[in-house]
Amino acid sequence: MPNLNNVSSPSLWQRIWQIFLTTVGTKEFFRIFSPWVKWLAILASLCLLIGSIWGLAFAPPDYLQGNSYRIIFIHVPAASLAISIYFSLAVLGVIYLVWKIKTASLVAQALAPLGFLLCVISLLTGSIWAKPTWGTYWVWDARLTSMLILAFLYAGVMALFAAFEHTANRGKAAAILSIVGAVNLPIIKYSVQWWNTLHQGSTFTLTAAPKMSADMWLPLLLMIIGSYLLVATLAIYRTNTLILHRDQGKAWVKEYIRGQAK
Repeated sequence: MPNLNNVSSPSLWQRIWQIFLTTVGTKEFFRIFSPWVKWLAILASLCLLIGSIWGLAFAPPDYLQGNSYRIIFIHVPAASLAISIYFSLAVLGVIYLVWKIKTASLVAQALAPLGFLLCVISLLTGSIWAKPTWGTYWVWDARLTSMLILAFLYAGVMALFAAFEHTANRGKAAAILSIVGAVNLPIIKYSVQWWNTLHQGSTFTLTAAPKMSADMWLPLLLMIIGSYLLVATLAIYRTNTLILHRDQGKAWVKEYIRGQAK
């Protein structure tokens, strides 16, 4: 029997959930996050500009690798984001499948190409770094192979979004693949511990001090923060573009377009 007291007087959690639901519609997402794009872009540009100049021009060379180590200022942020974005796809997939929140699917659709691009950049820069360090561009190392699988998963998610774009269940197949493919993430993370690999361990962790001097890890940290801010900027911009395309027949979109044309 339902608790009538709960019906007449919703709990704090129910109230918070109801407030949350009022903010996840496409119109609300567009209204809330549109102003963020400009400021996130400014912060991302500042972090990336300072981090890249500092890292590429002023950070000291590594005592073993010389200047070839500087590729980490691109490789590490790209690899970190490729993994983080796929984790986000899995979370958004759960939200879409369980609570039927369409905005979650649109955000995932906006994020997937960014994750794929960063995963490819991570693989390419890793190969460029490996040639002078390992003597070869590629080995079927556990970390490299699991990252390559991640690129294929991204391609699959993007293909499913495109294949079901004009169907009632669009986003559903991509959400399922995103969730299933997330099993690859701990393999990427712990591959250097589970197997004997050529790939080095994590450059940054939240539980240990950096393994390099401050002149090296500070610009790298700026590059990582700037890259995350840039992805957030692009994700919001692309999501809003998808929302405008999807809701183009709705009154609020027509009113928005008329306002922009004035």
